[in-house]
Amino acid sequence: MSRRVVRQSKFRHVFGQPVKADQMYEDIRVSKVTWDSSFCAVNPKFVAIIVESGGGGAFMVLPLAKTGRVDKNYPLVTGHTAPVLDIDWCPHNDNVIASASEDTTVMVWQIPDYVPMRNLTEPIVTLEGHSKRVGIITWHPTARNVLLSAGGDNLLILWNVGTGEMLLTLDDMHGDLIYNVCWNRTGSLLVTTCKDKHVRVIDPRKQQVVAEKVKPHEGARPIRAIFMADGKIFTTGFSKMSERQLALWDLENFEEPVALQEMDTSNGVLLPFYDPDSSIVYLCGKGDSSIRYFEITAEAPYVHYLSTYSSKEPQRGMGFMPKRGLDVSKCEIARFFKLHERKCEPIVMTVPRKSDLFQDDLYPDTPGPEPALEAAEWLAGKDAEPILVSLRDGYVPLKNRELKVTRKNILDNKPPVGPRRSHSTCDANFSRPSLEDLLEEIRSLRQTVQAQEKRISDLENKLCKFTNGTA
Repeated sequence: MSRRVVRQSKFRHVFGQPVKADQMYEDIRVSKVTWDSSFCAVNPKFVAIIVESGGGGAFMVLPLAKTGRVDKNYPLVTGHTAPVLDIDWCPHNDNVIASASEDTTVMVWQIPDYVPMRNLTEPIVTLEGHSKRVGIITWHPTARNVLLSAGGDNLLILWNVGTGEMLLTLDDMHGDLIYNVCWNRTGSLLVTTCKDKHVRVIDPRKQQVVAEKVKPHEGARPIRAIFMADGKIFTTGFSKMSERQLALWDLENFEEPVALQEMDTSNGVLLPFYDPDSSIVYLCGKGDSSIRYFEITAEAPYVHYLSTYSSKEPQRGMGFMPKRGLDVSKCEIARFFKLHERKCEPIVMTVPRKSDLFQDDLYPDTPGPEPALEAAEWLAGKDAEPILVSLRDGYVPLKNRELKVTRKNILDNKPPVGPRRSHSTCDANFSRPSLEDLLEEIRSLRQTVQAQEKRISDLENKLCKFTNGTA
């Protein structure tokens, strides 16, 4: 008699659990805009959620600890003049977030560690270069201040956020709407999916397509593609019969997939979230009420179904915590932030272990907050692996580091002004302040206001403790 051998894997028994009700974020009016982004971005300090707002676009940023009911007057980030379509935290600064909008701009924001008293309306920098709405933004994984945006004008633009300049513009590559963009581990290549049913692998610095696959999935609905740590590409899409599919591709032979699986007949686009440390891909469909997860291995059949986390409520969007934000003492290997219509519900994925000791097989060193390259080094052709940190003692987020934007002053390039008509004596006696003086005074006043807001926030916290103590 032949016995079926069960595949050995430490992730076979991973299970998902929602947090208790008091650890959710309640009373949030999640955006209803029809766009297939995740609507939620998370890091070890904050959770950011795109929300409904009258007149313009907004998103909300909550400190992770601020669970429970959110006050209806809670300050928002409200600089855009049309709905926000995508948000992404900077991997090298936990207080910096970028937002993309239907108003054709990308804005980069510095979020204070304290809760501000009123809406944030002034971004550190506004990036203007697209002629149509901007639906996708993603930070470079290893180079400081490099941000990519993709718009409805079928353009990819790479920005240096530190100077507010365009580094590269990738046009004439996509003939239709771009669905998604993903960097590889070192940030040397991009993979994109497009409405023209092509998956393209692009070298952004050479500005050329290095590999291309037409119709990786036969169906008409949107395709998603992400890089694996070993350079393979994982895609989700639809068959001709509208069945949802997943596939794994090797760039050495892009003609045939190394694995292809059909899943179910639902019309929600599958958003893939990938953890390179455990080599697990989590698939969350918009409008689904489940998260399926698969382990990717180096040997056939390559893609192994692990399990499904199921719930009753459909998800409007999903945030995925970076590895350094997880609780290693509880063997937590992933944490999702599931958006409902009016709340955000954290879901914890755990590997059951009996020991309380640090499980080093579950937590290899993981990318930390230090960039491996400067923007200019990367642009000049240098590549580097992410700088890794150990999670053995748990990760402690860094204090707020200010993002400084050093713009090249266009006024320096202007020709000197020629002789002017004689001034009246009144004009001659009136000395106008220089542009630098005005900017310096504005900066000084802004710092004063921020310091006062922080002081008010601290006093309110002390008052809360005092009233709680006497209650």
